[in-house]
Parts: sequence; C-alpha cells; structure tokens
Amino acid sequence: MNTGSDEAGEAGVVAGGAGEADAKGGSGERELGSRAPRFVQARRTLHLSWQVGVFVVGLAVVVAGLLMLVLPGPGWLVIFGGMAIWATEFVWAQLVLRWTKRKVTEAAHRALDPKVRRRNIILTVVGLVIIVILVGVYVWKFGLELPWNIDE
Repeated sequence: MNTGSDEAGEAGVVAGGAGEADAKGGSGERELGSRAPRFVQARRTLHLSWQVGVFVVGLAVVVAGLLMLVLPGPGWLVIFGGMAIWATEFVWAQLVLRWTKRKVTEAAHRALDPKVRRRNIILTVVGLVIIVILVGVYVWKFGLELPWNIDE
C-alpha cells in the first residue's frame, strides 16, 4: 500500500517540477497524459471505464460539431470543444490541440503583419467597388425590382 502512495508522491513531485520549469521560462505547455483524478488512475478498470466515458462524450460533441457544419450552429467551435474533452485523457488529442493552437497563433501573427493587412484592405476595397458597380448596373437596367419579378 505504501508503494502506491510513494509512486503518487513521486508523480506529484515530477508534475510540480515541470510546472516550476515552465514558470522559469519553459514552453508553458502542460505535460502530456491523463488528467483523471489520482484515485481513478490508481485503479486500472476504473481508469479504462473513465477513458471510454471521455471518448464517448468527446465523440458525441465532435459529431454534433460535424452536423453543425451543415446545419445552423458553431460547428468548428463545438468540434474543438470535443477535441478539448478528448485532450483531458488522450495524448494524441493533446498533440492535435497544441498543433492547432500553434497554427492559429501563427496565422494571427501573419494577419497582423502590416503588409498583409494592407493587401487585405486593398482586396476588400476592390471587391466592394466591384459589387457596388454590379449593383449599380443592375439597378440602372432593371430598377429596384427583385430578380424573380423581372419579366423580360
């Protein structure tokens, strides 16, 4: 019985050591692995049941998000929520979320680059000018008539 508590104590020291390294300028990312409570991790059958439950709940949320891609709703947000649920228990999901966060951060930095912002503003203005011209031609030719009410 002492062996189990000693292992849990050592794991706490290791986890605390990683947190201290992160606070001193490390990567700032949490360590990979299960975030289940220690009493769940200590019992193999209970931990396996916990993992199945987390997987099923995460799968339901991801499927709901996939459905929201074609139906009304915040599809991508819900999909990432399901991935976050999986990431509480599965290393592969934690790695996918880290990769996604890194890519989103890189895209945000690129979007804030002055050259890219200037290009985006120019493209938006050109697009709006084209739309205004097309709407103007339509109104000049047909008036304020809806397209399905026009008899040619």
